[in-house]
Amino acid sequence: MARKEGHRGRRAMLAFVVVMVALATAFFIVAPGAVERSRNRIAAADLAPIDEDTRQLHQSLEIVDMHSDTLMWKRDLLEQSARGHMDLPRLEQGDVALQVFSSVTKSPRGLNVDANTGDSDNITLLAIAQLQPPSTWTSLLERSLYHAEKLENAAENSEGRLMLIRSRSDIDELLAARQSGQQVTGALFSVEGLHNLEGDPGNVDVLFDAGMRMAGFAHFFDNEMSGSMHGIERGGLTDAGRQVFDDFERRGVIVDIAHVSPAAVSEILERATAPVVSSHGGVRATCENNRNLTDEQIRGVAETGGVIGLGYWNAAVCDRSPAAVVDAIDHVIDVGGLQTAALGSDFDGSVTVGWDTSQIVAITQELRDRGRTDDEIRAIMGGNTLRVLREVLPD
Repeated sequence: MARKEGHRGRRAMLAFVVVMVALATAFFIVAPGAVERSRNRIAAADLAPIDEDTRQLHQSLEIVDMHSDTLMWKRDLLEQSARGHMDLPRLEQGDVALQVFSSVTKSPRGLNVDANTGDSDNITLLAIAQLQPPSTWTSLLERSLYHAEKLENAAENSEGRLMLIRSRSDIDELLAARQSGQQVTGALFSVEGLHNLEGDPGNVDVLFDAGMRMAGFAHFFDNEMSGSMHGIERGGLTDAGRQVFDDFERRGVIVDIAHVSPAAVSEILERATAPVVSSHGGVRATCENNRNLTDEQIRGVAETGGVIGLGYWNAAVCDRSPAAVVDAIDHVIDVGGLQTAALGSDFDGSVTVGWDTSQIVAITQELRDRGRTDDEIRAIMGGNTLRVLREVLPD
């Protein structure tokens, strides 16, 4: 009897182990995709028909998008996906010349635009569920380095279709290749929030060597370098933050004020000797919330020679239509001049949008329908941002 009970016990234990392995396998295979599908949605939007003149103009543009969070998700950048908003095939379909890929390393639970602490983090569980290297489970710096390596590997395996942008000469090489008829898209690595420095300004060396050429000082919570407009204290730059800012200007890293506290924005704009950008967001004149820029901040960015990337999601422009995006673009032009308007989609940034990057011609059509000239459209869709890159990036 005891022997039979022992056999039954072993069989029960084996069955339990099999069930747990099956559940774990299902979690690691299914969960990452399910989470992304729930966070990066495309909602039905009323997109105008694209006329042939617009399509021809669009194909001649050098389009630049200053912000996407695609590196955060478990997808192959080189394969067209059925989820999310952006990958290399869809960038090619949208005729995008250069995409800025951001590294998101920490996101607080209960995230909101008003007030968050840095005491919790959603990205840790995502890193584990995606079976990222264990070093990324506990280190924000390692998460950014993992994202940088992911982008570099994609470029190396793209057979020349994806080109890393780290210098002014890379910009020239990219545009020359595209003008000669080559199918190539530029990729520039940025970071969203300097909490990934883990309190050590010396880690700028590590990130710069990994390819970082644009950096936002804060994300949704205050950190050791800067206050966030969504934080608790919302202070200005810290002493370490000022040290990092000066280091960025010396190296040729583009400073991004998206998500940064008003106090820090004012200090950055006053301190700047090179163009400063707001990579993604909106303006309060067309969409009132605290993450969007005031007219004074628009003028401040313009005075540095920088650009403001307008996003496509509801919190940025209070709608999911090309008309709402162009309303914000028009306001930036009215306040800061044509040279200040740019694009910053926030694709794959846990937002719902009305189109993915393959359909970005919808913006071109709306600009033409409002009477913008071809030269104005070239500037807005990418020319202004390319000017900033050429001014700031290292030789």
